Amino acid sequence: MNLKKISPWLDALAILAWGILLLKYWITGKLSILIHPHYFGLTLAGGIGLMVIGGLKTWELLKLERTTKQSRTSPANNSLRITEVEHVTLFPPSIGSTLMLSVALIGLLTTPRTFTSQTALERGLTESLPITRLQPQEFRNTTKPEQRSLVEWVRLLNFNPEPDTYRGQKVKVQGFVIHPPNLAEQYMWIGRFIITCCAADAYPIGLPVKLLIGQSRTTFAPDSWLEIEGETSVEELQGKRKLIIQASSLKPIPEPKNPYDY
Repeated sequence: MNLKKISPWLDALAILAWGILLLKYWITGKLSILIHPHYFGLTLAGGIGLMVIGGLKTWELLKLERTTKQSRTSPANNSLRITEVEHVTLFPPSIGSTLMLSVALIGLLTTPRTFTSQTALERGLTESLPITRLQPQEFRNTTKPEQRSLVEWVRLLNFNPEPDTYRGQKVKVQGFVIHPPNLAEQYMWIGRFIITCCAADAYPIGLPVKLLIGQSRTTFAPDSWLEIEGETSVEELQGKRKLIIQASSLKPIPEPKNPYDY
């Protein structure tokens, strides 16, 4: 097999495949679990651009092949000899395109999934946000406690980390179940991933939840989604005073189409 002949085709196919992959994620709604919605337009434009470039490159290669065949069958060109200069490279010229095409094909044949509770534990579950995510001006609103999302509760704790400030307030939040290994069976965490740009920089946040008397967290499987109602309380967990959710209702819900928060 002549690598010099196949390499341009691999380039064109890799470009086309990546364009198709980006458009597939957009059409199927899977783009929301890979990047922030702010970049949907840019990704869509990039996918269309790649398909156009790949299509044009494919058309040029087909045209070049037709021209080459015609020149070979023309008697006037039989006496024409072309001297090719060999270039020595460390890797075959098609290696990059082959890798890019392979990755795109894997993406087309598989379905991306959201991060799991195990990922949250590995990345470091916390009830705090990076400094760059703090927005004190948002705390001036008059949102009722039971209308705050999980990330809004975490923002409040970053603004004022004293848990007694929020003791006894009503809570109604949604998130996925996390089972930290070092907590008693009567406790678990409810969490969400926050995404700032893409899935690579997503990080987990959450709050501990105290279940009803007689309940065990084994009833609620890790990664299952719940809507939890109750009120806030303060307890010492792992040697630290923490704001916890004293649950009064735990209702299973389907995983949201967009599982991340911002």
